[in-house]
Amino acid sequence: MEETALVCVVGLIAAILALYVWRVLNLLWLKPKKMEKFLRDQGLKGTPYRFMVGDLKELEKMRNEARSKPMSVTDHDIAPRVLAFFHKSVVAYGKTCFTWMGVRPMVHISDPIMIREVLANHYQYQKPRGGNPLTKLLARGLIDVDTDQWVKHRKIINPAFHVEKLKHMVPAFYMSCSEIIHKWEEMLKKESSCEVDVWPHLQTLTADVISRTAFGSSFEEGRKIFELQRELGEMIMKAAMSIYIPGSKFLPTKNNKRMKEIDREVKAMIKVIIGKRVVAMKAGESINDDLLGILLDSNYKEIKQQGNSNFGLSIEEVIEECKLFYIAGQETTGNMLVWTMILLGQYKEWQTRAREEVLQVFGEKRPDIDGLNHLKIVNMIFNEVLRLYPPAVLLRRLVHEETKLKNLILPAGTLVQLNTLLLHHDKDIWGDDVNEFKPERFSEGVLKATKGQASYLPFGGGPRICVGQNFAMLEAKMALVMILQRFSFDLSPSYSHAPHTIISLKPQFGAHLILHKL
Repeated sequence: MEETALVCVVGLIAAILALYVWRVLNLLWLKPKKMEKFLRDQGLKGTPYRFMVGDLKELEKMRNEARSKPMSVTDHDIAPRVLAFFHKSVVAYGKTCFTWMGVRPMVHISDPIMIREVLANHYQYQKPRGGNPLTKLLARGLIDVDTDQWVKHRKIINPAFHVEKLKHMVPAFYMSCSEIIHKWEEMLKKESSCEVDVWPHLQTLTADVISRTAFGSSFEEGRKIFELQRELGEMIMKAAMSIYIPGSKFLPTKNNKRMKEIDREVKAMIKVIIGKRVVAMKAGESINDDLLGILLDSNYKEIKQQGNSNFGLSIEEVIEECKLFYIAGQETTGNMLVWTMILLGQYKEWQTRAREEVLQVFGEKRPDIDGLNHLKIVNMIFNEVLRLYPPAVLLRRLVHEETKLKNLILPAGTLVQLNTLLLHHDKDIWGDDVNEFKPERFSEGVLKATKGQASYLPFGGGPRICVGQNFAMLEAKMALVMILQRFSFDLSPSYSHAPHTIISLKPQFGAHLILHKL
C-alpha cells in the first residue's frame, strides 16, 4: 500500500516536473522558433533567434562600441551611433524586418502608412509591459497606462496643457530664463566672450521651469524632487541596459536600496505638497494656476460630475503624474534647446536670421505669448532640430493578440518598434540632403514638408501624441528668444559631437559653446 502511494507521489512529482520543463522549454525555445518561422514564411527577414537572450548581448556590445568614439562635428547622420544595432539590422534585412528582445520578436516598421495605423489604434497596439520592473520607479502615469485607463488619465490631464492655461505659465518661463541669462551675463562681465558648457545650465533651466509651473509657490520643494528624480533616472537607465534576472529587484543591493529610498522620498514630498493643496481647495481657495492645481481641479470636477471616485485619479496616480511632469517636461525641452544651440553655433547664418526675426518682433522687450506664436523662422529651426535630433529616438508597442498590419500578420506577443530616428533620416522620404541642417524644409509648415505622411514624429503621433508638446515648444521659444536677444554663440573647438540616449537623446560630453556678449 505504502509502495503504491510512494509510486503515485513520485509519478505526480515527475509529471509536475515534466510539465514545468515543457513550459520553460516552450517559453524559451519552441514558441520563439515557431514565431520566427511564422514571420519568415510571410517574407520577412531578420536576425535568428538566440536562446533566451535574443539580440540583447549584441545590442549592448554595439551600443558600448558606438559610445566609445565621438563623431565628426559636421555629421548629422547619427543613427549608426545612436541606434547602432537597429540601424545595422534595418540596413541588412530591410526597412520592415525583425530582431529579438529576449524571447520576443520585435518587428521594425518604417512605412508611414503602417506607422499611422499603429499609432491610431492604441487599444490594439499597447505599451509593452515586463522588462526590468525597477524602471517603473521613475514614472508611470499617463505614459504607462493603456486602453480605458489611458482615456481616463488623458481626459483629466488635458486641461493642464490647454492653450489658455499655458498663457498663465509664460511669466514662470520668463523668471526661470532670466536666471540663466543673468548667470551668463555675470560670467561675461570681465570679458566679451567665454567658453561655457551650456548643457548643465539648460538642464537646470528646464528643471526650474517645471518646478515653478508644476508646483507654483512650492517650487523650491519641486527642485529637490527633481534632483532626486535625476539621480534615480541615471541609476535606472544603468539597470535597464543589463539583462534583468527575475526577482533581482528584491535583492538588498546598494543600488536597489538607494532606488527604493529615492522613490519613497519623492512620493512622500509630492504627497505633502498635494496634501496642502487639498486643504486649500476645501477651504475654498483658488489653486488652479499651476499644473498640479489644474490637475487636482480637473480630477475633482470629474469625480463630482460622475458622482463616483472611480472616475477620478487616486492620490497615488496624481503622484505618478507629477513625477511624469518632471521627467517628460525637463527632458524634452532641455534636449530640444541644447541641440538647437549646438546647431545654431555651427550654422551662424541661421542664428543671424533667427536673431533678426526676434529683434524685429520684440526688440529688447520682454517676450509675450502672441509674439512667440508668430515666430516663423524660429519655428522652422525647431522643427528641423527635432527632425535631426528627436528627443525620443524610437517608440515601442506590443500586440496581445494576432493582428493584421497592412499585408503582415503579427503573432500575439510581438513587439512593434517605430524607429523615429531612422524615419527622420530616411532619404526616400526627405531626399538626398536628409542629413543636412535645412530649416527651409519647414517654410510652409510640417504638413507640407511631410506631404501629409506619418513621417515626422518628434512628439509621437495619433491619440497618444505628447500632451505637453505645446508647453515644450512655448518654453523652448521663450528661452531661445531671450538668449538671442543678449548673446551670440559659436561651437567651441573643445565640443565633442557624441549624441547618445539616456531616457532621451543627449550630448554625451556636454555642449561646449563660446558665448559672446551682444
